Amino acid sequence: MSWVMAPTEWRWINRFAQQLTLCGLGAGDECVVLSESDSRPELVATAVLAAESLGAKPFQVVMRTPANDQPVALRSTGTSLALKGNGSAVSAISSVPFVIDVTAEGLLHSRELRTILGAGCEVLMISNEHPSVYERLPHDEDMAKRVAASHEFMKTCRTMRAVSESGTDLTIDLADAFTAGSTGVTDGPGSIAHWPGGLVLAFPARHRVNGTVVLAPGDINLTFKNYVQSPITLTIEDDFVVDIAGTGYQTDLLKSYMSAFDKDAYATSHVGWGMNPAARWDYLELYDRSQHNGVEARAFQGNFMYSTGANENAERFSVCHFDIPMRNCDVFLDDHRVVHQGLLDGVAAGKDA
Repeated sequence: MSWVMAPTEWRWINRFAQQLTLCGLGAGDECVVLSESDSRPELVATAVLAAESLGAKPFQVVMRTPANDQPVALRSTGTSLALKGNGSAVSAISSVPFVIDVTAEGLLHSRELRTILGAGCEVLMISNEHPSVYERLPHDEDMAKRVAASHEFMKTCRTMRAVSESGTDLTIDLADAFTAGSTGVTDGPGSIAHWPGGLVLAFPARHRVNGTVVLAPGDINLTFKNYVQSPITLTIEDDFVVDIAGTGYQTDLLKSYMSAFDKDAYATSHVGWGMNPAARWDYLELYDRSQHNGVEARAFQGNFMYSTGANENAERFSVCHFDIPMRNCDVFLDDHRVVHQGLLDGVAAGKDA
């Protein structure tokens, strides 16, 4: 009989164990490692062994990745389709207090997430990055405090506005928005965290988003995993992108891809800004596309992120999802500035609100 070593490294197991400990997982705790056939094997192996190294009691639920029924490839959706409403699988996952999510796209926008969180589960969504990414992203307690303070302040505000010298001028009415501050650490029963963390986000309710978003050179299209090369202007009316304009081929690519889906693909998903000082804007250049899912780029400090597609708070679901971190923006909560030309400001920088 031959024996094959799990595709992982002790340094990754140790780092994952540190993060699981921060989430409260310890000796004797039951947990499930949820994966699918398309999951990154290194992440699955590392998650299982990290939980075992803490004395926890993991078991695995492995779903078959379903066939893609769309006319185009699906990337960076944040919507794992692997559970497919399977009641038995959801019941098994919901039967333990802690879920380590290493599905290829994650549960964040999945239809089953409400049921799992409603059962009191904590979910740590480990993003589909090469494990070495996590070596550079240790937990930052100061960042966690600033994320929490920013989130608490945002919950008291009426509007978010993003502007830039490139022409962005977007206003989001925060009434009835679902808001979150992600630190990469769960916050008790019924909570979800995605790792790496460092984001403050709002999922607007319906009829809340209007204005213009101008993607400037160096901004990032994380579905295509590339840097914008020439300006692309998105006109947003009543939540939806109603026009995409620009002269470069990337404009044509964006139009072509989005046209393969229904109307909800053009809707606003979530908006917010990145706060992780260890996350790098330039890291896409250092990994092959297959090695990462762009989550580090979502969290780099001072970006404003505009996203389209699924928004459960607005009761919209779409497998077409674009996360677009933008540089050099100003972001305001009411009249309080939290980002100034791509640098954290105000409460996001640890100052008084």
